[in-house]
This record gives sequence, C-alpha cells and structure tokens, in this order.
Amino acid sequence: MKKMLSLVFALVLLAQAAPATAEIKWGGDAQVRMRGQFEDWDDIEDDGKDDLKYMYRLRLKASADLGDGYFAKALISRESPGWFSTVESEDSFTLGVSQLYFGRMMENSHYMMGRLPLNSLNNPIFDLTLYPDMPLEIPTFLYNNDRVFGFNYGTKVGSGELNATLCVLNNRSNEEWDDLLDDTYALHVAYKTNIGTVTIEPQILAALTDGGNSAACEVAPITFGANLSTNIGDDTKVSVSGFYTTVDQLGDDEGSQKNYDGYLFRVKAVHGPVVAWLDYSDYDSECACGDNDETSGMFVWAQYNLKVHESSMGTFTLSPTVRYLATEGTFDGDDEEYSRLRTELWAQVTF
Repeated sequence: MKKMLSLVFALVLLAQAAPATAEIKWGGDAQVRMRGQFEDWDDIEDDGKDDLKYMYRLRLKASADLGDGYFAKALISRESPGWFSTVESEDSFTLGVSQLYFGRMMENSHYMMGRLPLNSLNNPIFDLTLYPDMPLEIPTFLYNNDRVFGFNYGTKVGSGELNATLCVLNNRSNEEWDDLLDDTYALHVAYKTNIGTVTIEPQILAALTDGGNSAACEVAPITFGANLSTNIGDDTKVSVSGFYTTVDQLGDDEGSQKNYDGYLFRVKAVHGPVVAWLDYSDYDSECACGDNDETSGMFVWAQYNLKVHESSMGTFTLSPTVRYLATEGTFDGDDEEYSRLRTELWAQVTF
C-alpha cells in the first residue's frame, strides 16, 4: 500500500511539473439527408428506376491555439464523397482525417501547410481544372472532399490580400519512368480586394507538371478568372464567377496529345435564408487520335434554410433543397443528352 501511495504521489507531482499543452477545442456538425433522384437519358429506353436515398454524415472539427499565432486544425470524418454514408444493410461508418493543417497567423501575413481546405463550394476554379468536361454540381467539394495537400502563404498587398498555394495533386515519383520531382504540382495564386462595395478576387491555377484529370491523363492545364461579389441592401448578397481553362498539347512529344478549352460561369444570390445559383459550362476537345468531344451543361441549386433552434451552443436547421443538372454533348461522334433532378430535405445540427 505504501508503494502504491508513493507511486500515486509521484505521478501527481510529475503531472504538475509537466509542460503546458495546448487546449484542443472541438466542434462540428451532423446531418441526416433524404434524397429523391430522378434521371433521364434521351437515348436509353429504360432510364433506370427513380431512387430514394437516406444519407448521413458526421464531421468533427478540432483546433488548437499554440500561442504567438501558431495554430493546428483538423477535420475528422468518413472519407467518402461529401463525407456521406448511405443507409445499406452492411453499412459502416469509419472516421478518418479528412483535413489536417497547421501554420502561423501574423498581423499582415500567414502561412500554413498540410491537407488544406479549398472553399470550393464558393470558388469553382478547382472544379474547372480537375473536371474540365463536367465541372457542374461542385465535384471538387464532393469527390475531393474540398481539400488539397499544399503549402500556402498569404500577405497583405496594397488594400487586399495576396495568397499563393503550391498544390501537390498526386504522388507518382516512385514510378520507374518518372523523375524524383515528377509528381503533379500546381500553383494557385489569388488576390482579393475591394473596389467600392464590390469584392473582386482574380485568380490563376497553373499546372507546373503534367497530371491527370477527368478529361485526360497527361496534361498541364492553365485556368484563370475571377469571383466578384457585392451586397444589395442589408440581407442580400450577389456574386458572379467566371473561369476559363485551356490545354494546348496536341503536338507535344510527351504527355497527352490533346487540346481542350472550357469555361464555367456562375451567378449566385443569397437572400436571408434563401440560397440559389445557376452554373453554365462548355467544353471542347481535340485529340490526336481523332476523337473530338464537346459537352455543355447547366446546373441549378435552390435551398431554403429554416433555423429551428439557435443558441450559443449550436443550431438545428431544416433545409429543403432542389438540385437540377442538364447536359448535352458529342462523344466519339454520338450525341447524348442527360438530366437529373434531386429533391432533398436536410436536417443538420452544428455544435
């Protein structure tokens, strides 16, 4: 007994003498979603069955203040499209580290590194770069879980802020035919400032090495454009986004023998609890093999957010949502048309 008491006493003294550690703050959200999905293919007699899905997700957010502006943050959730699981007979929900980054915030500058959040829900430049032939319906947010591995530095320049991020899109330098620095790198540069009551953010996302996307395996696209936003009255915000992407590698000795051009245009409005936007995209490609593809499409998002409960501890929100996608194009000489309607009811809590 004396030995046990001595051990406990020693542990107490050791705990008091241990150096201080950062306090981890926890938050997050949980959501249950009911979705009705209705598809239509113009060239298929049997369009397939209409579908009703039940979905759910949990996202845990951790942050730590390390002092002197240093910080660390993480997002823990399931590694699936949109972090969602669907109700199935053998369903499982395995948590993983979706985002993990740390750095330092200073008075006029900052830096961070790791799996960085992209805010791609409000900034479609990565949608057009990674999914040039189908950038509609927020594919980067859904399929890439709104993150990229990279190194970011930002600083105040004039009246605005300049941000530069070196993105590592994949790791393939261990292949025997690749050089040590032949991973897929891209540089994203953005400058955000205000001109009167308008916020403008010109951007460029340039691939530094060849890499793959939804349209080709070995391409180095350049994408550029801008986001503009302004407030109308006290509770209405209107934004416009326009981006253009291009690849010119038809005559290259290496990489994909392909040219393509595409653009994405978005108009978005937020009025109180109502959120709505319209996307339009167009894509044309020319391949050395003779297969030339063209596709264009439209996407509409409309949502009403009803706050059932709100307090300093968290919120409970119901959100009826409608998402409509319509595309048409020519693939290998064949014309195709497709449309999909999704009607959803979201129930979400934040904490």
